[in-house]
Amino acid sequence: MSACALELIGISKRFGLVKANQDISLCVPVGTIHGIIGENGAGKSTLMSIIYGFYQADSGEIRIQGQPVTVHDSKQAIALGIGMVHQHFMLVDEFTALENIMLGAEGGALLHEGEQRVRTRLSELSRLYGLEVPLDIPVNQLAVGVQQRIEILKTLYREARILILDEPTGVLTPQEADDLFKILRTLKADGVTILLITHKLREIMAITDQVSVMRQGQMVAHRATTVTSMPELAELMVGRKVRQSVDRYAQPTGRVLMEVRNLTVRDKQGIARVNQVSLKIAAGEIVGIAGVSGNGQTELLQALAGILPFSEGEISFAGQSITPKQPVNAAQMRKLGIAHVPEDRHRMGLVLPFAAYQSSILGYQRVEKYNHGLTLNDPAIRTEYTGRAEQFDIRPRDPFLGSNNFSGGNQQKIVLAREIGADPQLLLVGQPTRGVDIGAIEFIHQHLMDMRNEGKGVLLVSVELDEIMTLSDRILVMCGGVITGEVSREQANEQILGLLMANALDTNDQQGHSA
Repeated sequence: MSACALELIGISKRFGLVKANQDISLCVPVGTIHGIIGENGAGKSTLMSIIYGFYQADSGEIRIQGQPVTVHDSKQAIALGIGMVHQHFMLVDEFTALENIMLGAEGGALLHEGEQRVRTRLSELSRLYGLEVPLDIPVNQLAVGVQQRIEILKTLYREARILILDEPTGVLTPQEADDLFKILRTLKADGVTILLITHKLREIMAITDQVSVMRQGQMVAHRATTVTSMPELAELMVGRKVRQSVDRYAQPTGRVLMEVRNLTVRDKQGIARVNQVSLKIAAGEIVGIAGVSGNGQTELLQALAGILPFSEGEISFAGQSITPKQPVNAAQMRKLGIAHVPEDRHRMGLVLPFAAYQSSILGYQRVEKYNHGLTLNDPAIRTEYTGRAEQFDIRPRDPFLGSNNFSGGNQQKIVLAREIGADPQLLLVGQPTRGVDIGAIEFIHQHLMDMRNEGKGVLLVSVELDEIMTLSDRILVMCGGVITGEVSREQANEQILGLLMANALDTNDQQGHSA
């Protein structure tokens, strides 16, 4: 085994009564890809933040290339050759890719002179590692996968030789994830040492050399990837055997809950993001919508939830006809019995500075049981939140803790507990397990299946084909804003769905197909 590029010896970190990291030791050999896995809240991100200088350990030692170092802040980490790509990108949306990469490393008072040097160096790095990006386009106009390349280029421009990636594929399509892995293999071949923080065990098995497992703030196992397996790693992560299936009891009743006919949603420029889509959702049924992100799924969910207006078509639900001339807003949709779990929990599902119990009623704050006349009934809200936190295993249980202080998986549970707890007849759910660990995925999947088994309807949007195939009774595929086909649960496989996602399969279930 090569010498340690990064070594941790007895690292501990406490936040109040919470022991985030306890006596953690780790050796990451030079020029390897080392996976760090664990449930949400296991302490992975805290540990990486200590390495990168965001936090200082209460005790323990960090060594780089065998030399003890003290990392007071991220600037010092960068000087030591450590780079970090965060789960939520640290980019200025209005800046171009070039401006984001230069930010903080302008190279002198005369920006145009520094800019030319940066362009030259980025050209070299792009050729070397396959990291081509359009340098002069604002990043908010670029795909998520391209934004991630910009983040990696930022670290390499600052001469990082140890690269930390925190949940790097959480917001990527499968194709973008494949491109990322090609880049990581190229970096590894050039001697760059990579720490990959992820909950996706398939990715661990596909890309890493070694993997370390964290549970409840402790490092509980180290394995060479070639001698372990996904079931073993899953059990090490959660401390018990993880079920690979969900309980599917009843059959769909056939009673239609919602029917959508020829729905068209246009953006501000008049472009049809959803184009003449028709579908039905029955009681006791999960209808999955597969597709590469950005093909109209988000707009479809938001239109059905009453958030986005639609320009053509009709939605029938609970005996009501909803049309462009007779629109219904999100609050009215909730009263009719529709709940919505948005794809982006940070922007649409939570108010991050709010306490957890406050986020737990967003959208339902005018419900009578939550009110004392002109003021909210805080004790009643906290009592209900405490029960839901227990039911949905939200950790920690503290109702006063800010929503932004929960791990991604527990933030998702807060949103799901709120929407499922409202007892809707139909749940619209987008990317329910994005950024969520395997234990929480098992838990969330069973709650969605429980709704189905109780005779409710679920419309599920996910870029995870395994998730779609596991949960759905029927699968619709969207590409370019239209439904390109329908496949039953029994017929579905990755090849068929992949062809439909690319609109490359000749099928009778084409645009406007009535599902």
